[in-house]
Amino acid sequence: MTQDCLLCRAESGSGLLCEACERDLPQLPAPRCPACALPTPQGEVCGRCLAKPPHYDATFAAFCYGFPIDKLVQSFKYGHRLALASYFGRQLALLSASAEADLIIPLPLHPLRLRERGFNQALELARPVASAWQMPIDFRSCSRVRHTVAQADLPWREREKNVRGAFHCSSDFTGKRLLLIDDVMTTGASLDELARTVKLHGAAQVSLLVIARALPP
Repeated sequence: MTQDCLLCRAESGSGLLCEACERDLPQLPAPRCPACALPTPQGEVCGRCLAKPPHYDATFAAFCYGFPIDKLVQSFKYGHRLALASYFGRQLALLSASAEADLIIPLPLHPLRLRERGFNQALELARPVASAWQMPIDFRSCSRVRHTVAQADLPWREREKNVRGAFHCSSDFTGKRLLLIDDVMTTGASLDELARTVKLHGAAQVSLLVIARALPP
């Protein structure tokens, strides 16, 4: 059974996107900071991470956050096009081959936001990755306890303050290597705060896995 490409409406076979549109998806430059995945001249740690080291150790991003990835993510997240979770999840599974981890933790949503949206996009992305790598998902140990303003509604500089103390952890992760999953990494404030929280509970290493990495304005 064939279907039309979500982007150009050309025939795409059994996939959501045709080959031409897949080839045109925005890629991050190959030399990038190993910590935060922002481009650097020779793949060295960027000045931002040197000046203020993040609580996570590595970031893996499938795409650069730009057109049409932004539209696809918004369609998945706000348009409830859940078929995109499988597509994006497969991209993340390929990318996470080099991420050493014992456990996957999807970025938790506050219960009010979860009720409003109807699903946690990070959990839906985590499922294909867990299946591909036979890795357990833990979506119970970490919770979001502060209902904050949506990060997307805030200037970049205010996002770190907005999520401070937003997460609670109920498990001991001593010695564990954790893979935190979310859809888009902009400043990384939410993921960094979750990384800080799980490291306070013993996590030995924290890697981030996201669909797309936004470049600074």
